[in-house]
Amino acid sequence: MNNTRTISDTKKAFYNFHTRPINSIYNRVIEELLVEMHLISVNANYSYNPFYALGVVTAFDRFIQGYSPEQDKTSIFNALIQGQEEDPNKYRSDAKGLEDLARKMSASDILSWICLSNKIDNTQHLQDDLIAISKNSKFRYSRLFAIGLFTLLEIVDTELIKEQEKRREALKKICKALNLAEEKLLKDIDLYLSNLERLAQTLSTMEDTLKAMRKKREQRSLEKANISTPSNNTSEDSE
Repeated sequence: MNNTRTISDTKKAFYNFHTRPINSIYNRVIEELLVEMHLISVNANYSYNPFYALGVVTAFDRFIQGYSPEQDKTSIFNALIQGQEEDPNKYRSDAKGLEDLARKMSASDILSWICLSNKIDNTQHLQDDLIAISKNSKFRYSRLFAIGLFTLLEIVDTELIKEQEKRREALKKICKALNLAEEKLLKDIDLYLSNLERLAQTLSTMEDTLKAMRKKREQRSLEKANISTPSNNTSEDSE
């Protein structure tokens, strides 16, 4: 008997954990992330690792920017992870641990560390994960895992976003060291950055629209106030 969770099961679990309506503007983004994570987690070759967790956390935080109401973001994130029958606190904790590690390192050090040519104190358990990935021909690669690796580079060198050649060269080194499909990973990261750029443009347009609407409301209110206020000028009676 096949007891593998279906997409329907995962969606049902998500809405059991997060019971408030989803902001319609972000509904597609959240559903696509939910389905993507489902397809990854039910794969027979899937195994959790902190780099994947960092990718999930980063993708969620980036693509949910501007979500309203703000207080629902934590509930939505938790439901995304719980819907996969995993622990959201572990995802956040492991992601933060990698982020903190990257902030203490130079760009060359983090790259050589990911590529397994440099060791750092108290990080052997993380590098063991990378070694296992490099030796596993059946490793379940995913876009979210790639985003996790890229986020580490991004933290130490923001120029990677701006300089395509520099970015691609670093990612190619990682692919070679970890035995990842170079063409697939490069394409996933390019698409990820493109989507972030489109999101930024959308949010900017939304903000401009909201400002214009607020200005119109203020103008109408001012006009109404002027109409309803009686003139202070009074004519004197002539004798």
